[in-house]
Amino acid sequence: MREVFNAAARRVPAWSVYLAGVLPCIWIVYGLNTGGAGPDPVRALETQLGLWALKFLIASLAITPLRWAGINLLKFRRAIGLVAFFYISLHLTTWVALDLGFRWGQIGADLYKRPYIIVGMIGFLTTLPLAITSNNAAIRRLGAVMWRRLHKLAYVAAMAGTIHYVMIGKVWKAESLIYLAIVILLLAARAFRALRQAQQPA
Repeated sequence: MREVFNAAARRVPAWSVYLAGVLPCIWIVYGLNTGGAGPDPVRALETQLGLWALKFLIASLAITPLRWAGINLLKFRRAIGLVAFFYISLHLTTWVALDLGFRWGQIGADLYKRPYIIVGMIGFLTTLPLAITSNNAAIRRLGAVMWRRLHKLAYVAAMAGTIHYVMIGKVWKAESLIYLAIVILLLAARAFRALRQAQQPA
């Protein structure tokens, strides 16, 4: 079964992820234009963009554990990560442009009053070098070892994004806690595997 799935995945071009990744954005915009965003469309836009960013971050994190299970989707990881950065950037731009109206002085006040924004900014700043270096030229310049170390920032980005989402709610919500549990499990699986490999005799 896994061989059949992997064979089918090999026939799918990686660029198709970019096309599929745009579809949620189109659906969100459609909802805004048809009145489906509720009484606060800006907040709805922010929330939906941020949630899709988190979904794609989690999807990129899941690639490696799936590979351990024999499902090889590695060729899609870079595209998934870049789509996640696309939604993170839109989420941030919506906050700055539509929510704050480019009132730059308000940003400092919001950071002070709303700690979850600080966590969200940490998530964005950690994805920035990942997006910049998500190309073959960067791998050649940095070297494979340094590049892999740098891209471990994806773990920080995913955790920061999830905590940001949990903190936004004034009460604990099952949905946000589920996302948090998924990220913790994915990171714990990596830590457990690294620990087992370190304990193996040379």
